[in-house]
Amino acid sequence: MNLGMSELIFIFLLALVVVGPKKLPELARTLGKYMAEFKRASNEFRNQLETEMMNIELEELAKKEKEAPRVLPPEPAPEEPSIQPAQGIVSRGSSEDISAVAAEPQPEETAEAKPLPSASTD
Repeated sequence: MNLGMSELIFIFLLALVVVGPKKLPELARTLGKYMAEFKRASNEFRNQLETEMMNIELEELAKKEKEAPRVLPPEPAPEEPSIQPAQGIVSRGSSEDISAVAAEPQPEETAEAKPLPSASTD
């Protein structure tokens, strides 16, 4: 409702003539109260309507989730043992240093075999 300035002045003068100057402020206050109450009721109705619409949408979404097939997450792959570097070979040196360390005899390789004690029956 678009009222221009000339229409508002005409309505004000008409109300002034019809109601009179003594009752016009009281009528304006009453009209303002009714307009505020109407606006409050319409906002409350709109909020209630929006809330109901959201509830309906949530119910429909819940139905769709129930009807939709569930996709299970893939099973994790079995853990592979991690590869550990060999003792004494890992170095930050050159490849020649690594070769030299690998060529050195290891203590368990150089151990001499001890003869087993013979079982004597004296």
